[in-house]
Amino acid sequence: MAVGSLLGLIVLGLVWELWLAPVRPGGTLLALKVLPLCIPLTGLLKNRMYTYRWLSLMVWLYFTEGVVRASGDRAPSNYLAMLEVLLCVVLFAGCALHVRLRFQHANSAAQVEPGAEPVNPSV
Repeated sequence: MAVGSLLGLIVLGLVWELWLAPVRPGGTLLALKVLPLCIPLTGLLKNRMYTYRWLSLMVWLYFTEGVVRASGDRAPSNYLAMLEVLLCVVLFAGCALHVRLRFQHANSAAQVEPGAEPVNPSV
């Protein structure tokens, strides 16, 4: 879910700013906004908990951009912004669910081992 929505945000950002509804005809440098989204892709594919955690915070920057452009741009850009907002919510939910399941699994594994302490998610 997280990887799919992240890939969706990358593709949407490129297609939106280069072909479908660029700010200027012929595309703009706003397409470069997808570069920071390419960084966590490797960490998600390698199932790194740290990547899921910081990506769940970074996605709110793109969510904010989507909300602002959905309310201020004209069609079709506002529809693409709404799609960006939806993908951001799915990405956040996927990251949060992944982190939560990993902590639950770690706690259940710690309870099976005698003398092991439960994992503290706040650390």
